[in-house]
Amino acid sequence: MLMPMSDAPHAPADVDADVATLGEQLSRAARAIHVQSRELLAPLGITPAAARALRTLARHGEPLRMADLAERMHVVPRTVTTLVDALEEAGLVERRPDPHDRRSTLACLTPRGEERLEQMRRARHEATGELLSALSDEEREQLGGLLRKLDLERRERPC
Repeated sequence: MLMPMSDAPHAPADVDADVATLGEQLSRAARAIHVQSRELLAPLGITPAAARALRTLARHGEPLRMADLAERMHVVPRTVTTLVDALEEAGLVERRPDPHDRRSTLACLTPRGEERLEQMRRARHEATGELLSALSDEEREQLGGLLRKLDLERRERPC
């Protein structure tokens, strides 16, 4: 009988099964939030990728070079160019020349973009609230603590 393979040497099969189950549960929860967020963002005329770009700009707190925005979003610069094109057309972001490097362009939120970001936050809060309504206050607190431990993005490079 073959035992399931694992990254950890000599890990018991039930540990591998638990890890796989947890991975699937996390994936399903993330998908549920993503689907619900997409539905709530659609009336605002925002895609999840555009929302991510707006949040990244807001977290940074000042205009970002397009290349830096791409790096923070883990996408290629061409993707950011397309996103910023659409956001600029909607009046949510504007491009400015980088005063320190004539070859670079900065992306920054407009007042309308900041307003849209607040609408997005309310929509996300609503979507997350619905999902988490199945948990008690204590369970939400426990989940928050566990997710903070797993928040690899913040450990690796805070925005």
